[in-house]
Amino acid sequence: MKLIKAYIRYRKTDEVVKGLRKAGHCCLTLVDCEGTGDYVDQEKEHISDKYPFISAARVIKLELLVPGEKVNEVVRLIRQYGRTGYRGDGMILISPVEKVYKVRTDEIGIKYI
Repeated sequence: MKLIKAYIRYRKTDEVVKGLRKAGHCCLTLVDCEGTGDYVDQEKEHISDKYPFISAARVIKLELLVPGEKVNEVVRLIRQYGRTGYRGDGMILISPVEKVYKVRTDEIGIKYI
């Protein structure tokens, strides 16, 4: 299993999630956050409400767990639906996952549908 974390533009979230779901990738987590750095689109940044000493861009962190053979497809979909062609389109990180434990059932592992 692999954990995919993608930082995407806030306004592209709906397109990315719909694209993933249409392809059968249903289960994911979305986190509203702010990003700053050289990659930020200077025309789209704002002064952070939480950290008023920095300029930041509003971004969404999308996380989903997928089997290794699905990684390339998911990355392709995120790039396809999340891209604007301008600085600040985001980034995708992929990490190995050793084990998955379900809290409610004590099961180890997950079925990927």
